[in-house]
Amino acid sequence: MGEAKGRRDQPRASRRAFLDLSIGAGIGGGLVLSLGGLLRARNAGAEVAVARPIRACILLFWYGGPSHLDTFDMKPSAPADIRGEFASISTAVPGVQICEHLPGLARVMDKIAIVRSMHHEANLHDSASIHALTGRPLEGPDRELFVPTRQFYPSHGSVVSALNPAPVGEVPFASLPHVFRNVHPVPCQGGGFLGAAHDPLLVDVDPVTRTYPVDALLPRQGSNAARRAGRLGLLSALDHATAAVPGANPFSAFTDRACRLLESEAIRDALDVSKEPAAVREAYGFTADPLPTGEVNGGGGEMGVARQMRGQNLLVARRLVEAGVPFVNVYDYRQQGQNWDAHAKCASQHKNHLLPIADRSLAALITDLDQRGLLESTLVVAMGEFGRTPKINSGAGRDHWPHCYSVLLAGGGIQGGAVHGQSDRIGAHPLADPVTPGDLAATIFWRFGIDPAREIHDPLGRPHRIATGSPIRAIF
Repeated sequence: MGEAKGRRDQPRASRRAFLDLSIGAGIGGGLVLSLGGLLRARNAGAEVAVARPIRACILLFWYGGPSHLDTFDMKPSAPADIRGEFASISTAVPGVQICEHLPGLARVMDKIAIVRSMHHEANLHDSASIHALTGRPLEGPDRELFVPTRQFYPSHGSVVSALNPAPVGEVPFASLPHVFRNVHPVPCQGGGFLGAAHDPLLVDVDPVTRTYPVDALLPRQGSNAARRAGRLGLLSALDHATAAVPGANPFSAFTDRACRLLESEAIRDALDVSKEPAAVREAYGFTADPLPTGEVNGGGGEMGVARQMRGQNLLVARRLVEAGVPFVNVYDYRQQGQNWDAHAKCASQHKNHLLPIADRSLAALITDLDQRGLLESTLVVAMGEFGRTPKINSGAGRDHWPHCYSVLLAGGGIQGGAVHGQSDRIGAHPLADPVTPGDLAATIFWRFGIDPAREIHDPLGRPHRIATGSPIRAIF
């Protein structure tokens, strides 16, 4: 990695002191090293900080669990009932091979790092998603949540929303194109004990118009600029009259944020993908063809729209980053159906429905960010909640397997072409450099310039480290 440019942004005081966050010591100044110096420092056991923190993170969540053995950790020498039917192909990085159905990602592998040793112990979607997106396991037994359940630990984006040392705009955290769920919304998508102030701005997709409406940006019926101005004037007068009364308006911070959001043209424009050139939209996988009969309304509608809009979701994420949103979650699917949970016909599902648009859109996002000068300051993370079983089952599928799977990282100071960790000969368990969801969380926070050892307090005053693991420094 060549010499990094610029200096670390200086941390600033929290704008949300009312949350009573207990914050430990921050990360020290960054080091600027040549590749040789970096390797010498690493060999000497020194901790090397990346010189400039990232400004944004896009986290693509492949809900359902992609098969690592059919994507990024191929086992061509394994028996047929483990290696599957896909062949490996070479990539832009000599010696690094991935699945033949990922040609787009193969071309940009020099901008990607693969972690092949991610692991945890949660075998079911809800508990695994909670561990993946908060860095913390679900307390109690491994289970699916068939009743509404309150989220406790905050998601990665919520932590960044609360502790980000860099200036942010109206929206510190956004997620799209829906709340993802198994039966009920999976409790790992919002602020948890940090509170609703750090929930994401929820962006949905309209299945008919294929647009991205946001209720929070729409004035209520009968409202207009003059009426809103009058109401805000009255509220300001009341605030002034009660200024001497402690806690008279505990919602003033929320009110100010809501007003700024309503007036934000940048966010509104970011959600209008029709402003993108046709060639850009097509690069991400947009098609103007009408949806097949029955895929707009009724039971097949959601799946049809999901297939049509998966690439556009990543385009919206890029536009939100350009508009100043530091953290964007993109949920690839929201419920059971034709998603990554390929218990039957795994190869067919991956080949025909899952891999083509995932490959095309993620490669387009990485290329687009690079061409716009945003890749170095934006970390892209792509992952599922777990992988799939090494052995193919009787239905030609693969079942849940959290004991070893792969995660992709791109941009944000990544050493392109790096492969971190190694699985055993059948992809069942880490053989070298095991990585946990807590390590991934620590990596994300570290790259934002946030010390993963910082503590925050829950409503009962109990301290919690924001991450239980350590950053994966070797790939930066």
